Amino acid sequence: MENANWHRLSEEELLARLGCSPDSGLAPEEAAKRLAEHGRNELSEGEKLSPAKLFLNQFKDFMVLVLIGATLISGLLGEYLDAITILAIIVINAVLGFVQEFRAERSLRALKELSAPTAHALRGGSIVSVPASELVPGDIVLLQSGDRVPADLRFLSANSCQAEESALTGESVPVSKHAQPIDEDDLPLGDRRNMGFLGTMLTGGTARGIVVRTGMNTEMGKIADLIQQTEEMETPLQRRLEQLGKILIVVALGLTVMVVVAGILHGQPAYGMFLAGVSLAVAAIPEGLPAIVTVALALGVQRMIRRKAIVRKLPSVETLGCASVICSDKTGTLTQNKMTVTRVWTGSRDLEVTGEGYAPQGGCFDDGKPVEAKDDASLRRVLQIAALCNNAVLQRQAQPSESAVRSSAPEPEEAWQLKGDPTEGALVVLAAKMGLTASSLEGLYKREREFPFDSERKRMSVVVSHQGGRIACVKGAPDLLLERCTYILWEGKVVPFTGTLRTKVQQAQEAMAHGALRVLGLAYRELKPRESCETAEEAECQLVFAGLAGMIDPPRREVQAAIATCRRAGIKTVMITGDHQLTAEAIAAQLGIMPRGGLSVSGRELAAMSDEELDHVVDNIYVYARVSPEHKLRIVKSLQRKGHVVAMTGDGVNDAPAIKAADIGIAMGISGTDVSKEASSLVLGDDNFASIVSAIEEGRSIYENIRKFIRYLLASNVGEILTMFLAMMAGLPLPLLPIQILWVNLVTDGLPAMALGVDQAENDLMTQKPRPARESIFARRLGWKIVSRGILIGVCTLGAFWITLRSAPEGAAGLALAQTVAFVTLVMAQLIHVFDCRSSRSIFHRNLLQNKYLVLAVLSSLGLMLAVLYVPALQPIFKTVPIGPREWCLSLVAAGIPTFLMGIGSVLGSSKKRKPKSRISYTSGGSQPSLR
Repeated sequence: MENANWHRLSEEELLARLGCSPDSGLAPEEAAKRLAEHGRNELSEGEKLSPAKLFLNQFKDFMVLVLIGATLISGLLGEYLDAITILAIIVINAVLGFVQEFRAERSLRALKELSAPTAHALRGGSIVSVPASELVPGDIVLLQSGDRVPADLRFLSANSCQAEESALTGESVPVSKHAQPIDEDDLPLGDRRNMGFLGTMLTGGTARGIVVRTGMNTEMGKIADLIQQTEEMETPLQRRLEQLGKILIVVALGLTVMVVVAGILHGQPAYGMFLAGVSLAVAAIPEGLPAIVTVALALGVQRMIRRKAIVRKLPSVETLGCASVICSDKTGTLTQNKMTVTRVWTGSRDLEVTGEGYAPQGGCFDDGKPVEAKDDASLRRVLQIAALCNNAVLQRQAQPSESAVRSSAPEPEEAWQLKGDPTEGALVVLAAKMGLTASSLEGLYKREREFPFDSERKRMSVVVSHQGGRIACVKGAPDLLLERCTYILWEGKVVPFTGTLRTKVQQAQEAMAHGALRVLGLAYRELKPRESCETAEEAECQLVFAGLAGMIDPPRREVQAAIATCRRAGIKTVMITGDHQLTAEAIAAQLGIMPRGGLSVSGRELAAMSDEELDHVVDNIYVYARVSPEHKLRIVKSLQRKGHVVAMTGDGVNDAPAIKAADIGIAMGISGTDVSKEASSLVLGDDNFASIVSAIEEGRSIYENIRKFIRYLLASNVGEILTMFLAMMAGLPLPLLPIQILWVNLVTDGLPAMALGVDQAENDLMTQKPRPARESIFARRLGWKIVSRGILIGVCTLGAFWITLRSAPEGAAGLALAQTVAFVTLVMAQLIHVFDCRSSRSIFHRNLLQNKYLVLAVLSSLGLMLAVLYVPALQPIFKTVPIGPREWCLSLVAAGIPTFLMGIGSVLGSSKKRKPKSRISYTSGGSQPSLR
């Protein structure tokens, strides 16, 4: 029953199929029986994990297990402060992960809130109020304007009924509903005009419908099921860190074992070598890495909030930074979601209308020359009809200040608010731009009668009276309105509507339609003093055609530049919308989304494709029109199969499954539903597509900062391990003691690495291509930089130790001096190296003092090192001795050699000539890509 084509059945077939009487509805006993059979009209939430299990799941991560091992080792060494620090890191990360997962699963609860709490149903011959959760297939439900549809319905009657379905279908304006069968298979949801869907709302008229699907069988239920079945993608950052953790464990333990074995073979005490080996193992595994990543992401989140983007999941900022495709909803995201009249045709003139949104600012222009309504009788009549045959209200939300009035500054668009149908609102704003407002017409015209818009007539009429008589004003679909017109207002005069003039009107209408404009016709008739207008048929006859108004939901002003920036960054923008294909193509071309030769696909064409066929062409498709939730999910999955990192933006319920399935889901904060927000990773506070560009830049910067401190930490750790390894292989004494290794690990590694997490981005960040989804954390020569710098640090540290050991007195005092010099050399080499990590090229490419946090961190680490050397109470703990100028010179020279050698190599390498690379250039409006 759930899969029946309900929109094709007649009323008699519906009632017979559902076993219901049109006069009495279902009997209470039958309703109870069906409730037991079909279940409650609710959206299930699926299997729920207990909070305790969610929390315990946070400890299954590989790096977390490594940290737990490091905690145990530190405790065995007696380094309880180190153990407590690591344990605190583990618990904090677990709490953060628990909170994120717990909040992410609230999307289904938000879906349930869209269901109507009560419904008026016909049962046993009486209209009763029943909980919406107790509706069953076969119930007859009565609806009126403002009611939320309580289940999936097939309308039995509809009186001037309109429904707001943008959250489900993506349709930008309310759709008219009727009760006639539609004899067509596989009809998209937006075209099923004789059906109502759970969670949508009636914005006008009344209706009577029969319930055909309830609960999880409804269209909203299908979305809920998709959310439950969709697995959240592991982010690239999470994959990189897991990969890094495994590599570190294997390498660190292998080298540590070699150091211990080599030391023992060369006569070092086994117990001392064991302690040194364990210290090296703890130092080699950067247990501060997860904390530093969390801090870097958290600080990035704060910057994102200032740029109008709210991050719900910390790794999502980084993930957006490597997005290669942004799938964007059209209505309200790329466009303003404010219908605006942009053209007016009056027979003698084709006028351009300026101004955007609801602010009554702008005017009419003929080839760039302003046109005043008082000077053009035809335009004045069009504006009168637009203002009078209208129920929308334009209101000013805030009065302008006196200073603003004196300066004649335009009011902000946000100062105006529209109440009513968006299409009617566009006409109200048009009239207001030309000086015809409700207040100015109120004293001149009085409405006597209204014939509301009807899906069959596709017209609305009003009869108004004024001092000179009465007028019938009509607006509606041009093709049907023309049939009712006998005359036309041509150049200010009423003349017979000849075939030639009808052809000109039709040509003007087609020109507007090809420009993706929604076209309305406007007509009128001067009524005789005693002429009856009791019916719409009487009012809408022998009309005088006045003109056409073409309107569109205009693009946001800043979106075109944002899309161009994404294109320079190697990111493809794809429009996915429930609107008509022609409109979507025009908007895409205007914004520069679709190049010449790019493909546009309708939902029906998409449904006919197999997954393999879609995968074959998905890289060439830029516009998807008239799509369903299942289609959006297929698009995201196909792009992911092609290796893309997909960002999905949206605001409606229909976007939630695809948002959750995407690598990064982005919801609109103002116009977005709770469902889309809860399913997303990122919420745009200003619904501004341009904020996505800021998020991309921030995400790329954060990932590069993570690579910076990984480079710093690992190169430092390689230097520490290599110092010990080479000394053991050469049969030398321990150059670093276990307590000194742990001190370097906690102090020198931690503060500067954290400061790198807030480093400023390099200038060319947004001209680079997105990172491949499977790129290793060590890609782009990072592994080579870590190994080469680590080797140089280790060799120079060991060299300083060996030189000091040879010249120092024999015995414990000489060994302590040499170990202190090695300790100072290692610390200074790392503090110099941290500035080199700021650039992908060398230390000479960036201002050393630009990152003030890094400067403070280095000074703090330097101060703590001096305290260890010269504070008498700390010397016995860390086994250090004061060093003199000679030792300082040796340590500083040795510490500076790695940076000097790497810097010279970078300068020599960058001096080589590079061949210019060709790149694709797109011209405005979606022209053919060209190489240059």
